[in-house]
Amino acid sequence: MKLAVTTLASDITLPFQLSLLEGDFSTRLRKAAALAYDGVELVVLEPAQLDAAAVQWQVKDRGLEIAAIASGAQASLSGLTLLAADEHIREQAYQRLIELIHFAAGCGAPLVTIGSFRGRVSTGSREQAREYLVQILRKACMIASAVGVRLVIEPLNRYETDLLLNAAEGLALIEDVGHSHLGLLLDTFHMNIEEASFHASIEQAAHAGRLWHVHIAESNRLSPGEGHMPFDEIFAAIHRSGYVGYCSAELLNRPTADIAATKTIEYCRPYMTGGR
Repeated sequence: MKLAVTTLASDITLPFQLSLLEGDFSTRLRKAAALAYDGVELVVLEPAQLDAAAVQWQVKDRGLEIAAIASGAQASLSGLTLLAADEHIREQAYQRLIELIHFAAGCGAPLVTIGSFRGRVSTGSREQAREYLVQILRKACMIASAVGVRLVIEPLNRYETDLLLNAAEGLALIEDVGHSHLGLLLDTFHMNIEEASFHASIEQAAHAGRLWHVHIAESNRLSPGEGHMPFDEIFAAIHRSGYVGYCSAELLNRPTADIAATKTIEYCRPYMTGGR
């Protein structure tokens, strides 16, 4: 397994509490490399404002990889969600998803994440909203597959969404979409609230061949070791599953974004090779 740190791309200047490391984009990449992270998960707001090739070069120049392109700022900073009540906003959100896919392809990122970006059920029934999401993800997956990018859907806790709360619901949606380029992102913070068993949900996702990305955060969404999360159990289950992808720190930037990033890698690095 490899470790990534979630940080903002250079198009975002607004505060975003789930981004680690301080300074401008170049400085944050330098810090990620100095801390010995393997990669970065880039939070992108308006991909059309960025030069994908230049971003890829900056990241590679620091000896890092781009683990994923994160869509997490879309809802909170742009007000765009795929399930918005307003049809115009839904269409804008879908077009933004396509832009994120093309940006990921241009900078060599393998994944685009979809968590809060999907939004909440806003019109009609839950079943209708779910079917709409199935249809737009199916279309997006066709575009993603054509450019060599995969999408990952992230179950969120009940306080942040009312659609797709756990691994089983995420896998059922993936089955209904029926496309090879849609997988699952499991986030330990959300799992702690919604899953009956860390081990069972990780095993279920891995057995289905859809565990493609992992977010790491404590029970209180702080750095690992600052809460009561059973990380021995979690990382043991991830290792047993055969997962070899990225575990990405997506957590609150407290007490500071630099300290949170430092504490996370110090705590998690031994687990990457089955230690602790």
